[in-house]
Amino acid sequence: MIDLSVFIVTYNSSSLLRSCLDSLRAQTLTGKYEVIVVDNASRDDSVSIIRDEYPEVKLIVSESNLGFGNANNKALTLAQGQYLVLLNPDAQLPSDTLERALKHMEANVDAGMGGGLLQDTEGGWQPSARLFPTLLNDILTLSGLAYRYPASRFFGRFDRSWADPLTATPVDWVPGAFAIIRRSIVDQISLFDPRFFLYYEEVDLCRRINQSNFKVYYWPDIVITHVGGASSETVDQLAFSSSGKQLTLWRMQSQLLYYRKWHGLLYARLAKVIEQAWHGLRTWRNKVRNPEKAAESRRIVQLWEQAWQATQGGLNSPKQPW
Repeated sequence: MIDLSVFIVTYNSSSLLRSCLDSLRAQTLTGKYEVIVVDNASRDDSVSIIRDEYPEVKLIVSESNLGFGNANNKALTLAQGQYLVLLNPDAQLPSDTLERALKHMEANVDAGMGGGLLQDTEGGWQPSARLFPTLLNDILTLSGLAYRYPASRFFGRFDRSWADPLTATPVDWVPGAFAIIRRSIVDQISLFDPRFFLYYEEVDLCRRINQSNFKVYYWPDIVITHVGGASSETVDQLAFSSSGKQLTLWRMQSQLLYYRKWHGLLYARLAKVIEQAWHGLRTWRNKVRNPEKAAESRRIVQLWEQAWQATQGGLNSPKQPW
């Protein structure tokens, strides 16, 4: 019997792939686990690296970019494990990670999904346990108040930046850079909603897990080194947000799909209007003193219109790949 099925979705990830797969080879887990990699039509040598150097890996090579969620759904068709582990190719695991994750899931029968403490390559904390997105959380993030007052329970609510990062607790959702999921839950509610090409797919999954009367846990004794955004950097034809490595248009489209699904049309429209209004003010403010920022804000306003039309107000997913 296989205890764990580890899913890795690659897209031009060859520069970091070896470190990830080597950290899996070094795991001390006494039970059996399998590694399933889905390559999303990489242009680099990711596929050849896996075939030549990691013969134990089950490899699925897609002729097109399936996105994060649908690629993991593809991996699910081969998975035999009692638990599923989502792992980004730009992540590295200490040798006891899978063992710890499995023990936590078996000790907490109400756990549908669990995540760990994400840190960057220098040991800096990354957001690892979050509240579900809301218009209020959007406003606090957009305005910069969440980053200005991270110790505040109110302003730091979305990333839970006020909380002790070493305290285990149930949370709304954990990032898909590393997560362990109970297979029996997936068999009931499915894995990822195929309409989400990229972003918000794990948030949607966690909401469905919560609806099924299971919990999502944050376990800080599971520590993952995560570079972050490595695959996104290879997609150069679309605008990036200035505050991270999200592809802005894709983020907007998924945000509209998520809000329309869980909160309705008005909520989705308000998300669009709020961010457009913010960047309208930012355009006016920076028109003279910082033309580059003003131009960026005008572009974001335009992208919101594009995202709204492409998703029909969050009702339908555009034809994939986006």
